[in-house]
Amino acid sequence: MAQPIRLTQPPRDPKQELLARLDAAPTDHAAALLDGYELLQSLHESGLFILLRGALGAKEKIIETAAGAANTQEAIRATRNLILLGKMLAAVDPVVLSGLASAVQDSLAQPLSIPHDPPTLCSLLSNFFSSDSRRALGFLNRLLRNLGYRLRLQSESNPPDKS
Repeated sequence: MAQPIRLTQPPRDPKQELLARLDAAPTDHAAALLDGYELLQSLHESGLFILLRGALGAKEKIIETAAGAANTQEAIRATRNLILLGKMLAAVDPVVLSGLASAVQDSLAQPLSIPHDPPTLCSLLSNFFSSDSRRALGFLNRLLRNLGYRLRLQSESNPPDKS
């Protein structure tokens, strides 16, 4: 019957492996090291390291100032408004936003083509009767109706104080 071959591996020394890799690093990564040295020299010449050392030295004061500024009513409102604007922007269909961006670009692309004299009432009325104007007015009407509805709901849920 065959005898199993015993496999004996020498014990691993992770510290020695790391030292071997570290010894080989300058030759294996010479180009990267040179790029890193150039970057460090550029940062040193621009004075960024002095700025970073100063910021690290004053980190408690910087954190205290930032926390004080973030604790104001305006900062809290701004943060809430940014979150709401992000939600609102995420809810808009990209096709609609693309159409709006194109319409603004088309309208403002040639400011010199705007006539010096204001349009006549007859030309304004003829524009209102076009299907594109009615479509845009319908959109604005829907927007204003929904805004009024939300404002009414808000005023009903938060009645004014009668003091």
